[in-house]
Amino acid sequence: MIQGKKQNPFRSGDNDNMIPTMKAILALEDGTVVEGEGWGAEGTALGELVFATPFTGYEEALTDPSYKGQILMPTYPLIGNYGVSGAKFQSDGIKVEGFVVREKCDFPSHYKNTRSIEQFLTDEGVPGICELDTRMLTIKTRQYGTMKACLKVVEDCSDEEKANALELARAQPDISELDLIEQVTCKKPYRLKGKGKRIAVLDLGVKRNILKNLAERDLDIFVFPANTGESEILDVEPDALLLSSGPGDPKRGKNAMDVVKKITGEIPIYGICLGLQIIALALGCDTYKLKFGHRGANQPVKDLKSGRVYITAQNHGFAVDNDSMDGIAELTQLNANDNTVEGFENAYLGIKCVQYHPEASPGPWDTEQIFFDELARIG
Repeated sequence: MIQGKKQNPFRSGDNDNMIPTMKAILALEDGTVVEGEGWGAEGTALGELVFATPFTGYEEALTDPSYKGQILMPTYPLIGNYGVSGAKFQSDGIKVEGFVVREKCDFPSHYKNTRSIEQFLTDEGVPGICELDTRMLTIKTRQYGTMKACLKVVEDCSDEEKANALELARAQPDISELDLIEQVTCKKPYRLKGKGKRIAVLDLGVKRNILKNLAERDLDIFVFPANTGESEILDVEPDALLLSSGPGDPKRGKNAMDVVKKITGEIPIYGICLGLQIIALALGCDTYKLKFGHRGANQPVKDLKSGRVYITAQNHGFAVDNDSMDGIAELTQLNANDNTVEGFENAYLGIKCVQYHPEASPGPWDTEQIFFDELARIG
């Protein structure tokens, strides 16, 4: 398996202190095949190759359920310099299918660090590739759109292995054909007790930070698997329903759509990211796939009522068709870069949704306070 050796810069140059390296192949459905250095676990990963723009937050991104079905590529060139602490996990472990970076840091430095980024991927059985041109891959994705990909960590980058990687990349189903929500939702209902309003959360791939923000406001939280029916949700007599973020095409969330249709008008309904898209579909709007999505901590969102622009964290590849909302809901926020829908509400039905992640707070805490404080004041 060992194809070469990499010098440890913190040790002398004798052969006994060399770090072994693996080979890796990344193939895209358009025929692009690149070689790099393999790391993490040996094996094969299939999924969409998507890029994300934040400088930090790889621990949060790797464990975000919304990345299920995708191979993640940060645009920032150096990843892993502060290691992995475990304190920022957004789920119980890594949810991305594979990890593509320009350069990984083998010797992290941070007082909370418990293991390196490579050890994290190895422990979780996730393959990675580094020492390749991520800038080229990002430009290609922006120009031609998100593509299906195959990442293989192998013993050698032979022509046969490259051809097989390309075949696997092309043969895999589109993300819209995959039921990803069922792979990340909780297995059974659970409760996070609080003294405030009672909130039902339909877990479509909920991030821990969402639940943390609700708990910090002392809300009484009931979390339900994505396949739960409306009667079971209403049995706990919630003051509001929150549809969480999650992975994949919102049109696959048929049960969640059905729940919204049946509960609408009975209690207030809130949505975050995928939750917004599913609520929109339930109301009769339409959604579509973005060319390369919004993934990063610097997406500008303009509030149409106040005129204020917020800097938000986002992770989604689908959006609501603006024109389809006419007469159904009031558009409240737009992406300042491409005018895609970032928020809508229907005051009569008690519905309010945002496309970004208010719980992530990439800069000021404005969007967190606006969204979660209002939810805590319901009733």
